[in-house]
Amino acid sequence: MSNPQSPPSPTLPGRLVASLRPPQGGQGVRVRELLLDAAQQLESMSESARADAEILLAHCLQKSRTWLFTWPEQSVSTAGEAHFQQLLTQRLRGVPVAHLTGQREFWTLNLKVTPDTLIPRPDTELLVETALSLLPPASVGEPPHILDLGTGTGAIALAIASERPDATLTACDFSATALAVARENAQSHGLHHVTLIQSNWFEALPTQRFTMIVTNPPYIETNDPHLAQGDVRFEPLSALTAGNDGLDDIRHIVQHAPAWLIQGGWLLLEHGYNQGVAVTALLRDAGFTEVRCLPDLAGNDRVSLGQWLNGE
Repeated sequence: MSNPQSPPSPTLPGRLVASLRPPQGGQGVRVRELLLDAAQQLESMSESARADAEILLAHCLQKSRTWLFTWPEQSVSTAGEAHFQQLLTQRLRGVPVAHLTGQREFWTLNLKVTPDTLIPRPDTELLVETALSLLPPASVGEPPHILDLGTGTGAIALAIASERPDATLTACDFSATALAVARENAQSHGLHHVTLIQSNWFEALPTQRFTMIVTNPPYIETNDPHLAQGDVRFEPLSALTAGNDGLDDIRHIVQHAPAWLIQGGWLLLEHGYNQGVAVTALLRDAGFTEVRCLPDLAGNDRVSLGQWLNGE
């Protein structure tokens, strides 16, 4: 009768072992203590205080958040703590986490973010999810041609492109600096089937009709008090506001989109929580059918869409 033995431990790849290994040398404050203190400081100004602290510390240590959970009792070097405290001070002044780290996760992608671009937000993933659900399967018909208006970091176009390698995507923005960020994001993820064009909405686009147009345009009222709060204080105003009622750009897009859609093509727009009724009315008035408004995870109106079936 053989003696019971524990099974041998699995061998982990060298790079994975290195990424999980606790820091060497330098006795300092522990990970757990740093996170607890930072989260307490951030509670008064951030709804995601703990997550903010974790993202910033992981960035400073060049580790993952999983590493922080795995090694909460590990000490942080003096240099690492100093860097973290520097970023924490800026965060307490309101600087967005994405601007402090230079990146933001969206869909399945890690995207570069700068002050020249709108910071991708989870609510916009509803737009991506809806777009993907409406596209024909890859094996059916011609490959879809999709237009992303006001692409910013490229988040929407690149998320769709990552799921549909058969599709052709065109993404435009009037800002050359934003397009440079989108181009870098496309290259870093190897999404070469996305064409980037500098254009103020439809103005500089080549003559072409698209299977679908998606957009997260500016939709905040010019005098909205929320512009003086939170992350939007640090984002480009041109990517946020659109006239007294916030609908100027949406009106323009809805009016001109039919000339750029194929028969049966779809227009999908993200908008403010209280704009669903107005946006769906604009779509119906322009001749779109199958018009509806979809709620985000909080139950607020967020994405409206319509299908173009009226020909020329």
